[in-house]
Amino acid sequence: MVFVPSPTHGGHSVTPVEQPPTPVKLVIAGGFGVGKTTTVGSISEIRPLTTEAAITEVAAGVDDLTHTPGKTTTTVAMDFGCITIDPTLKLYLFGTPGQDRFGFMWDDLVEGALGGLVIVDTRRLDDCYAAVDYFEHKDVPFAVAVNAFDGQVEHDLDEVRWALDIAEHVPLIVFDARKTGSVRDALLVVLEVALARAEAALAPRRE
Repeated sequence: MVFVPSPTHGGHSVTPVEQPPTPVKLVIAGGFGVGKTTTVGSISEIRPLTTEAAITEVAAGVDDLTHTPGKTTTTVAMDFGCITIDPTLKLYLFGTPGQDRFGFMWDDLVEGALGGLVIVDTRRLDDCYAAVDYFEHKDVPFAVAVNAFDGQVEHDLDEVRWALDIAEHVPLIVFDARKTGSVRDALLVVLEVALARAEAALAPRRE
């Protein structure tokens, strides 16, 4: 908030002028059918922009629908939504497509992102390696969130961390992509990681 002069009968006073919130880009990533679209839709304050396409018989033969038999559509470009955290901060959420054949879009979606949330389905851990490796390779701060399908997870967090070879400094949490509060808490974890990275980078300059 800033102040600008405002004329009054006895001279000048100051009138507060609201500044728009700082825009922050976050990426929601993960394998096919882990809950990325649901995550964005659960918290977005606007109607989410989605690029869903019907799963054809050909695609069904490529994508594993074993654990998502009711899934009839898939993201082919991105999901987009936004949420105002407080008057000073607004998050812009970009969900990536989950299939490897759409991986060429990831670089464009991640460019300029402050951090990422990698969503994991413990029933299909193999599908999550690529997302974890991507963020590590790009050196983008991220957190890993295990989506509690049906309110439960198949493995405990220590097993998940070991299986995905997630570094100890990377937060690993459980959340529910269907619940706004749970998604908000997961995104705040990403912000904390990104802020810690930024502060660590500035520390040498202050010395």
